Amino acid sequence: MSRTVFCRKYQKEMEGLAMPPMPGPKGQEIYDNVSRQAWEEWQNQQTMLINEKHLSMMDPNNRKYLQAQMERFFNNEPFDKAEGYVPPEK
Repeated sequence: MSRTVFCRKYQKEMEGLAMPPMPGPKGQEIYDNVSRQAWEEWQNQQTMLINEKHLSMMDPNNRKYLQAQMERFFNNEPFDKAEGYVPPEK
């Protein structure tokens, strides 16, 4: 059986991550408070932001920017989205 967490994005009990997504306290916080679904949605948003804005993960300012956008995403606050992205039609 998978573990559940009270997801801070969706404000309900949902399936949690199998392991912390990154080392340290931030990874543990995400593991404890973010659902697998919310994390996967963030990963998609993050990839679009990195590609659209040509962010380098070697640049500490770019990493800080993504960290701030991630917090906004999980807190249901306005966050930057990739401009011009149109989801594929199903």
